[in-house]
Amino acid sequence: MAAAPDPQAELIEFIASFQHDPLGFVLAAFEWGSGELAKFDGPDEWQRGILTELGEKLSAGEISAMEAVQIAVASGHGIGKSALVAWLILWAVSTFEDTKGVVTANTENQLKTKTWAELAKWYRLCITRDWFVFTATALFSCDVEHEKTWRIDMIPWSERNTEAFAGLHNKGKRILLVFDEASSIPDLIWEVSEGALTDEGTEIVWCCFGNPTKNTGRFRECFGKFRHRWSTRQIDSRTVAMTNKAQLAKWVADYGEDSDFVRVRVRGVFPSASSNQLIGSDAIEVAQKRSYKIELFERAPDILGVDVARQGDDSSVIARRKGKIAFPLRQMRIPDTMRVASQVAIAGDACDMGACFVDATGGYGVGVIDALRGMGRDPVEVYFSGKAIDPRYFNKRSEMYFELAKWIESGGQLPDDVELAEELAAITYTFQGDKFRLCDKDDIKAAIGRSPDKADALALTFAFPVASRKRVLPGVSDGGRRRVLDYDPMASI
Repeated sequence: MAAAPDPQAELIEFIASFQHDPLGFVLAAFEWGSGELAKFDGPDEWQRGILTELGEKLSAGEISAMEAVQIAVASGHGIGKSALVAWLILWAVSTFEDTKGVVTANTENQLKTKTWAELAKWYRLCITRDWFVFTATALFSCDVEHEKTWRIDMIPWSERNTEAFAGLHNKGKRILLVFDEASSIPDLIWEVSEGALTDEGTEIVWCCFGNPTKNTGRFRECFGKFRHRWSTRQIDSRTVAMTNKAQLAKWVADYGEDSDFVRVRVRGVFPSASSNQLIGSDAIEVAQKRSYKIELFERAPDILGVDVARQGDDSSVIARRKGKIAFPLRQMRIPDTMRVASQVAIAGDACDMGACFVDATGGYGVGVIDALRGMGRDPVEVYFSGKAIDPRYFNKRSEMYFELAKWIESGGQLPDDVELAEELAAITYTFQGDKFRLCDKDDIKAAIGRSPDKADALALTFAFPVASRKRVLPGVSDGGRRRVLDYDPMASI
């Protein structure tokens, strides 16, 4: 007599068939069209697209040869990303024994009240709910022998406690890492989390979701310099079935299609400028694509700006600007001030230098200044905290950067330099009374993980006005003298 079918064994076999089919799992694991899901027939189109892409990537080869699958989604509001996160978690633990994972978000409140609360809902509706225990901080196997090795943990990030992210290893099994509202998760957490990607022969899925609120940081870089590592999508809330179209239309009418408010909250596009960003990323990108012939500025003075390293991780940088052209920067990790001064002297001799501005803040550049003077050069020492020429600015540093911003907007050409672009995009400002004040250098370093040495060097070329060269127009007289005209390097072309 044949043995009676074992429903649990059949369910296990059925669910296991979706190991590399997240969309199939989501469609099978919930009772779409009935009960709480009576009005829904399955995931939205954009959710299906991501689930399908993930399945295709996981199916592309053997686990031993597989690279991590990294997916980043920037979106407007209300598109159902928390639901997708919940489905990914339940698929990951249900279809692969001893899966381990970590879920984090920009704040503990977001993690508890949004991300984890949504998981609680879908866990309750899932046909595999009896296999797992759901708590306020974890989802883990009911099998006591696997509760430590088969689990997803909800962990608020902390820059002072990164062990949970650094220790996410699960060799030969599956790892799931989810960042919700990823724009505001510090770069340090991203960097530490990358340690999980070193496990060989392991299925690794790293998914990051969020509104694109910042133009700096690792989430932005998923769509920029690291885009070759990530599968990226930007979802406009208006294309998603479940969103409140009337509210979205009001936002567009009130703020405008191209406003940063609509870009971030509706279109899923990174802002052209943060609310207090000095130089918009769009303006930087355009400036890096400009290409002038140097002959157009042959009468403009060559100006050098020199930012001197303050500590071991910083670099000394030489910037050269001529009219509307900023040339590729010279970056040096040289602790010897004499050697730095020699490089500055060489750079000055290679062009027809009209001025050389050296950062003397904190005394770091004084040795370079003295050495240059000993070589017969005439550098100008600049103190970032010094008094601005224009009373609208809080200090010299603020004034220099605002002059740099105006130069970019008026047609300045920047070198194609990823680090420079990132540093410039990180510059923000506020008001000190009635004066413009730039954010502190330490704030920029905290945001991008390094000192903005390249941006500072370029800003130094705007420290003080530099007398433009004179030109004589042949055959034009003025009272028996040739007329001498000033060249304006800022004039439009």
